[in-house]
Formats: sequence, C-alpha cells, structure tokens
Amino acid sequence: MGVPTGTGVEHHQPQRVSLRARISLLAAFCVGGAVALVSLGAYITVYSGLYQQVDDDLRARADALLNNTRVVEEGRRTELPRILLDLSDLKFDVVDPDGQSAINSDITRPAIGGEELKVAAGLTDESIRTDTATDTRVLARPYPFLKNTALVLAQPLESTKSTLGKLAVVMIVIGGSGIMVAALAGTAVARASLRPVQRLNAATERVTRTGDLRPIPVAGDDELSRLTHSFNTMLGAVAEAQERQRRLVADAGHELRTPLTSLRTNLELLLASEAPGAPQLSAQDRREIQDDLRAQLDELTQLIGDLVELAREDAAPAVQEHVELVEVVEQALDRARRRAGDVHFDVRLQPWHLIGHAAALERAVLNLLDNAVKFSPPGGTVRVDLVPSGDGYAFLQVADAGPGINDEDLPHVFDRFYRSQEARTLPGSGLGLSIVKQAAERHGGTVFAGRSADGGALMAMRLPGTWARSE
Repeated sequence: MGVPTGTGVEHHQPQRVSLRARISLLAAFCVGGAVALVSLGAYITVYSGLYQQVDDDLRARADALLNNTRVVEEGRRTELPRILLDLSDLKFDVVDPDGQSAINSDITRPAIGGEELKVAAGLTDESIRTDTATDTRVLARPYPFLKNTALVLAQPLESTKSTLGKLAVVMIVIGGSGIMVAALAGTAVARASLRPVQRLNAATERVTRTGDLRPIPVAGDDELSRLTHSFNTMLGAVAEAQERQRRLVADAGHELRTPLTSLRTNLELLLASEAPGAPQLSAQDRREIQDDLRAQLDELTQLIGDLVELAREDAAPAVQEHVELVEVVEQALDRARRRAGDVHFDVRLQPWHLIGHAAALERAVLNLLDNAVKFSPPGGTVRVDLVPSGDGYAFLQVADAGPGINDEDLPHVFDRFYRSQEARTLPGSGLGLSIVKQAAERHGGTVFAGRSADGGALMAMRLPGTWARSE
C-alpha cells in the first residue's frame, strides 16, 4: 500500500559521497590524525619537562635552604632565617604535624594538606604535588632544625601554564593548517588521479548514449592507464563483435534472398497456372517445379540450421568436459557414412584427450566429413587421420580426391558464406567450414586448408590436448 499524499511522509534517498570527496576526506583525516598524535606527544613531552623543571627548581631551593639555615629557637617557634627572605617568588612555611606554623613572622603561607603533614610527622621523606586551589606546585621536606616539622615550599604555576597554553594554541593552529593543506592536496591529487576514471565514465556514457565504440586516449603507465587499456580492449572486442554480427546479418540476408526469390517465383508460377483461363503446366514442368521447390526448401532449411549453429558457436560453450577426440570422430563418421553413398572412408586415429565441448567438436568434424564427401567423385575415398604432432597438439586431417581448391580460394575457404565458383553449383550454405573454424578456435586450436596427396582438398584442425596410450 502506498503512502497517501499530503501525510508529510517523505522518502529521502541517501546522498552518495563522490570518490574525490572521499579521497580528500581520507587525506585530511590521516593528516589530522598524524598531526594530532604528534601534537599530543609534543605537548605531553613539554608538559612533563616544564613540570619537572619546576620540581627540580623547588628541590634545589629546598636543598639550599636546609644547608644554609641557622636556627634561632624560641620554644617551639623559630625566627625567620635570612636566606628565607630571598624566597620572594615562593610561598614557604615550616609546619608541625598539626599544621601549625613554626615561623615567628608574618609571611604568605602556602597551602598545607595531608601530604605535607605526613612529612612533618616523619611518615614520608618528601612530598610534591599540585594544589589546584592555589594553582601552585607544593614541595615538603623534613626540617631538621626543629623536631617534627616540615619545610614547605610552593611555586606558582602561572608562567608554566601560560607557556603550555601558548604551545597548545600554536599546535592547534599548525594542526588545523596542516589539515586544510592536506584536504586541498588530497582534492588536487584526487582530481588528477581520477581524471582517467572520469574519461572512462564519460566513455561508458557515450557508448550507452550513442553506441560510439572509439577508444579512449591513454596517457601514462599507471594502474588507471592499464585500466583504460583494458577498457579500450573491451571496446575493440565489442566493436569487432558488432561488426561480425553486422556482416553475418548482411551475408545471411544476401544468401537467403536467392532461395526465397526462387521459392516465390516457382510458387507464383504454380498459382498462376491454376487460375481460370491460364495456360496449364505439363506434368513434366510441374514435377520440375516441385523438385525445385523441395531443393530450395532443403537449401533454406540447411542455411537456417547453419545460421543457428553458428550463432550457438558464437557463445562460449557453457559446459567444459573431458573429451575423447577419437570417440567424437567415430560418432561423426557414423553419421557421415549414412549419407555418403558410395564414398568410402580410410580412417587412422590415435588417442587424443582434451577439455572442451564434445557436441561442438562433433559438429565441426561432421562438417569436414560432409564437405569432403560433397567434393569426392563417385566411389572415391576420404582419408581421415588423427595424429599427435608432439608439441601438445594433434592434427585431425580430412582429405578427399576431388577437384581440390584453387590457390586464390585457399585463404577464404573458412570465411562465412564464402563459396568458390565450383561450389556454387553444389548444395550448401557456405557456413559449414566457418563453424569448423569457430569450434577449433573456441578450443584453443586453428584450422588449415591445402591440397591432399590425391590432388583433392585437405582440411585440418589443430587442437591442444594430451596423448594417451590406448589400453
């Protein structure tokens, strides 16, 4: 059920992020992450260094005080030693375990906490901490001149934090600038790198829109250039397939025109003879016309069958199986003998195995045999040999004792619809040897044509495979 209109329900398609934007974002993210890690590491290092410097300064000042102090005691209180007067940049005090000051002077006292009281009580030898309330670094040491007391020094952290703040600002500015530069650089690199992809995209759109299969210009030798080469190869293959299809349709139309025209003429002649008042055909003329009609129908049927077979061979066989070529040849021979008349076959076959499509190979072998029978004289012999050549290939040779093939016809005998002058008077579609060529090439082989030892035609298929000794 659809959503009624006016309900306010809207379906939003998720926006797709372009590859260029993704590359730019990835570059910015990577650089930003690297800058953040480096900045964090630098900040922590400087932070630790500055605070360590403050601690070291506090300890040095405490050592100087403890080594140079002269104490003037008045009961549990002490007069302020002169050296303490030099601590104008520090807060200081001498405290007992109760937190009471042991200095008999009016001074600005540091923050006293539990850690300092533990030192005064003799529980720990030193404490150092940051007092967040007063924003100071506080150091406590045992004060040896008064029993159960601790010297407490506190240094303000304003200058240290100011330095760290400035460092953080500098790192943020530099990091942000680095991220912006990385995003711009990523955009530029993406634009330059994806230009071949854009050309491929434009080419595919052009092919879809216009059917234009011109190749794309290629520059460079990187992966995208090789992708463009592969795309151009695909365009070439598609263009070649289209051209083959165009030639097949044109040739088929030309070849079909002749039997169809003859059929039309003979049928019109028969119909005209049966019209009232028209001259009647003799029995002999009627028989001749009927014979012509049967021959033309047979020719048309064979042509259509060969066209269907050729179209089927254009697609690669879906099933690849282990093929015993000897069995394929023998099955084709059984079919050829039934329509060979008084033509004999001299067969010599050696075992040969390959991976392929048995039905396609049988059709090709049968076409070779039928072609040899068609051109053989009455009582002639067709020689069939299957011989391994020793280089991973075997030759299947079919030779007849007919008139042979003229030299000017040899390069064209496997072309579609090609028929020599001698063959035009014989039945056939001109596609049988084309089917042989396609089957051989589909199995990684080739075809040859020449003259036989008897002066006739020699047709051969060279097929890859393996030789096996018969059991």
